[in-house]
Order: sequence, then C-alpha cells, then structure tokens
Amino acid sequence: MTQKRAMGVGRGLPLLAWLVLLIQVATPAATPTPPLAAAQRNWLAKAERHEKAGWIYLHIEGGPRERGFQYGYLLAPEIAEGLKGDRVTWENQTAMPWAWLVKKASAMFTAKVPPEYLAELGGIAEGMRAAGVDVSRDEVLAYNAMYELSWYWWPEEQKKLKKGPATPPLQEGCSAFIATGSMTADHGIVMAHNSMQDYSYPLPDVILDIAPDKGHRILMQTYPGWIHSGTDFFVTDAGLVGLETTLGDFEGYEAGGVPEFVRMRRATQYADSIDQWCSMMKEGNNGGYANAWLLGNVNTGEIARLELGLKYVGFQKKRDGYFTGSNVAVDPKILRFETGERETDIRFSGVARRVRWHQLMKEYAGRIDVKLAEAFEADHFDTYLGKEQPDSRTLCAHNDLDADPKFGEPFSPSGSVDAKVLDSAMAKKMSFAARWGAPCGRAFDAAKFLDAHPQFDWMRDILPSRPSEPWALFTAGETK
Repeated sequence: MTQKRAMGVGRGLPLLAWLVLLIQVATPAATPTPPLAAAQRNWLAKAERHEKAGWIYLHIEGGPRERGFQYGYLLAPEIAEGLKGDRVTWENQTAMPWAWLVKKASAMFTAKVPPEYLAELGGIAEGMRAAGVDVSRDEVLAYNAMYELSWYWWPEEQKKLKKGPATPPLQEGCSAFIATGSMTADHGIVMAHNSMQDYSYPLPDVILDIAPDKGHRILMQTYPGWIHSGTDFFVTDAGLVGLETTLGDFEGYEAGGVPEFVRMRRATQYADSIDQWCSMMKEGNNGGYANAWLLGNVNTGEIARLELGLKYVGFQKKRDGYFTGSNVAVDPKILRFETGERETDIRFSGVARRVRWHQLMKEYAGRIDVKLAEAFEADHFDTYLGKEQPDSRTLCAHNDLDADPKFGEPFSPSGSVDAKVLDSAMAKKMSFAARWGAPCGRAFDAAKFLDAHPQFDWMRDILPSRPSEPWALFTAGETK
C-alpha cells in the first residue's frame, strides 16, 4: 500500500492545513470545512499519527471529547472507508437500509453507553466533520457495535421479519494462545493472536495508544474509529494483557444489556487485576460478541481464560501452563447449551486448529518465546489432512484458497489478516510486535481474485488488495 509521510501534529498550522487538504481529496463525501478553533488545534498538538509496515499508529490523549476529536480528525479518511464498507456489506447481506440499522442501534444502545464514551464517540464524529466528512455520532456508535449487531442482534431480528428461522451468521475466527511458567523460555508470559476476517474489513488496521485523563493507558489493535479493540489484542499500564477468540456457532442475545464494545473498553481502561477485568466484563452482559478471553498479568505471571456466553460463564486461572483459542468453547455448559459446535469433528476449522495448538504446545513446552509465537501464528499444517496446506483449517487461515471448506463458502475472500505477539518484558514497556496482512506474509491480489471468482463481484468496490508486510514493534508514546 502507499505509505504517507508521518503526521506528528504538534508542529504548526501548515501541517494541519495540509492534512485537511489530504482528507478532502481522499474522501468522496468531503464537505467544506471551517478553520479549526484554537482549542481544536491545541487538542491536535497532543496527538500523533504515523504509518509503519502497513499499520497506522495513533496516539490520542486527554478527556473523552478531546481524544475523540483527535481520533476522528486524524483518521477521517480511514473511518469513512470503514463506514462505507460496513454499509455496503450490511445492505447486501440483510437487504435492510443502513439508516434503519443506525436508528435501531441508537435506540437500543445510547442509554447503555456511559457519558464518557458517548462523549468520545461524539468527539470522533466532531473531528471527522472538522476534517470534511459528514457523519453523526449515531453512525459512529452503530459502527463500533457492528460485530454485535450483525452476528447476534440481527439473527434474532431476522426471525421476526421472516417469521421463520434466521440465516446463520458467518462469524469470524481467531487463532491464539497464552502461556506462562514452565511452558515459556523465560518463565514469563508469552501471548499471540491472529484475526481471521473478511478481507473487505477496514484497512490499514490501527495500533491505538490511548492515554485517557482517567484510568489506565491502553495500547491495542483496533479498526479505524473504534473505541474498543474488537480484534482483540491489548496491553495496559496496569500490567494486564489480553486477547479473545470468538465462541463459534453461538446463539443467544438479550437486547436490553450493555453492548460488548462498552464492556470491553471499560474493563480494559479501569481494571487493576484479572479478576476485576472479568467482573467488569460480565456486568450487563447481553451475549453480544460472545468470546473466550485469554488474559494475563505480567506483574504476577498469572494467566486466565474467561468464556463469556449469555447464560453461562467459564473461568480458569493458573500460574503455570497455557490456554489456547480456536473458536470452540471449552466450558461444557456453554458448548452444549449455547453453541452448536461439534468439538470432535476435525473437518471443521476450530477443531482442527485446536488440535494443532495442543500439538505445538506439547512439542515446544519450555521453549516458547516471541519468535516461536510468530512462527505458530504463521503455521500451515492442516491436522485433518495431515499435511502442510494453507486453507481454512490452518492456524494461519487462507479461506480464499479453500475449494471445500466445512464452514462458510468456497473460496471466501477471508482468512488471517494480521498477527500480534508479546512477552512479559515487552508488555512491561507497553509494547508488542505486529504483522499486518497474512501472518505468513502471503499477499492477496483483489483484482486477480475477483477475476477468478466472479461470484464475489458485489465486493469490487470494497475489497482491497493486501500486500505483504514485515513484523514491526510498536510502543506506547512512540513518534515517527
């Protein structure tokens, strides 16, 4: 992808004016913008944006409106593209208008979002408008809740509209582990994760460094415009690290609860311990974006797995050993009562990947470090076929190469789109390593793919190519 030059914004009005011009040119829906107010210029002087190895690094700080404005202004083109992609995908897959969804989401969620985060969402919209992109706070709210709306709320709503069964949602997956004690080379925590998603999702992804006026500093991966991680991978200055893998084939949702994006952000910003993080995550749980969370405390060496369904919760914690995530529930009640997963059918991706994780943990016990974690996330061994073959069942997933997946569509333009790793030493410095694009480094050419698979022509305006990028280190507070 084209690399833009660094945008450290505390360097005078000419650079800010140049950024406004860039956004107006890059954004089709751009509108004339008035000059920035003195307060807005002061806010932006505290922020930092630059690009590295395919990622956008963004530092924001201060009160909720202030940091939201920084976010919306500096990432206006990318957030606009993310909103466009979600709108096109939503309307294609549901046949319902985007404006209808935004209205529904606002009515359902606004009262459940704390004033701090409403102000931050409003600040994002305000910053985008100042940069020439016409957007409302309600649109930014719905955008932050898209996983929950598409995968959990919509199937229940569709039943009412169809007066029959819902179309099963095509939820995404992740391949992840966390290990500590005798499992790792230095007996500290090692953690890794890759996100398995549609290739049409917003890019480049963002490494977001949030220094809020209250609570803990957070370094996390996210999408442009999201106030939570969503993907999920984070470290905080409390020494907490975490990630999640979605609970596959999950069913259950209560519209009156607190949306997942609020619970995740609140817990990550304010929790001082694993137990406190889990308690805050469970408060107001509505079943939306039901995940298995792998958590660690680098100050104590503890790791934990929180499986948060709707009616049932699974929790384990230890100081020696490992947990893995591959989208198959471990807790028996969640598995049997809230999912339709068959945990022994190795033809399915989640099961095949779980088997592979246990193979790797056994083979490399006592030697696991960051370099091995990077190799694990790029692994192409299919345990069902018993051989090396990148496809939908491998830890580094390539659904677009799979002619006969056991879940989803043949040649679906989706798969692993990133990888992130850290150990205790890195986390204590508020840093982690990340690779943009496929963890193995394989590039994706959208034009060639669509020519070969015209059944996906509806994605032609939203499916970008994904070139190969190297691993890169990110640290809270960095500058270009």
